[in-house]
Amino acid sequence: MAGDPPPSSGPGGVLTIHAEPRPDLKAVFATVESADTLQARARIGGTVGALAVDEGDRVSAGQKLAVVADEKLILQMEAAEARVRSLTAELAQATLDQGRAQALRAQGAAPQQRLDEARTRTRMLTQTLEAAGKERDVLARQIEEGAVLAPAAGRVLDVAVTDGAVVLPGETLATIASDTFLLRMRLPERHARFLRVGDTVQVGPRGLDPRASGAFGTGRVVQVYPRLHDGRVIADVAVDNLGDYFVGERALVYVSTGERRVMRVPVSFLHHRFGLTYATLENGAQVVVQTGQRQDGMVEVLSGLQDGDRVIAPPTPEAGS
Repeated sequence: MAGDPPPSSGPGGVLTIHAEPRPDLKAVFATVESADTLQARARIGGTVGALAVDEGDRVSAGQKLAVVADEKLILQMEAAEARVRSLTAELAQATLDQGRAQALRAQGAAPQQRLDEARTRTRMLTQTLEAAGKERDVLARQIEEGAVLAPAAGRVLDVAVTDGAVVLPGETLATIASDTFLLRMRLPERHARFLRVGDTVQVGPRGLDPRASGAFGTGRVVQVYPRLHDGRVIADVAVDNLGDYFVGERALVYVSTGERRVMRVPVSFLHHRFGLTYATLENGAQVVVQTGQRQDGMVEVLSGLQDGDRVIAPPTPEAGS
């Protein structure tokens, strides 16, 4: 890992090889997933119209995605408005009749019963008009709920309907992935005991090729799920700059599963000949070595050298030789 002390070097470019503890990194595949996957659902039943999104579109929270219309609601709304107008006219007439009855009663020309009946009719029509207004408001609200809104900002993953489709209340019209993306790893259960929230992992360059050029990114384990699936532990890793990845795209991730002792040398202390890799000992002898991972200008030596060996950099070939 970056920050570890390099092997000690002596005078004249002589390097003493020492085994050092290093994290035992295992390469696993992780998939890009959305932290939250939400469904935009129909709140009323009806026919879909004005569908305004397609797969891959970005949407903002509350954006109108489609409209679900029910013609019966329009007819019920017209009937409710007509009833409100009728009751309003009746209430106006009842109020006028109450005023006349009150005036006649004051003059002694009408009995008290007539005035009481007029007052009762006025109160009854007032309450009936209020109830009719509430019923009209409910219908107006149902018509407004025909608009299918995006539950959160993100990217549309799937659109399940087309214009003209008939849907029921609660049916999914579109699936939206939130703008927060993460890597989801699935590790064999033997590695579960090494995985902790807050652990740092290395993310390989995009393209799944461990030999590809490009800087390794870093991520942090933000959640380890307590349940195993098919003998694997699932963990989520937060990594920056995942917004341009496809949801479901795989990435190569290196996870620490303990420690092991390794020997590393600078790449410049090795040279290649006839398809083999050689290191030059201090006494001039050349030994064949087997190399492993490269990182930060250092290469891991799997075999060919022992702890305490002293190696020198190979001579630079002269021009024309």
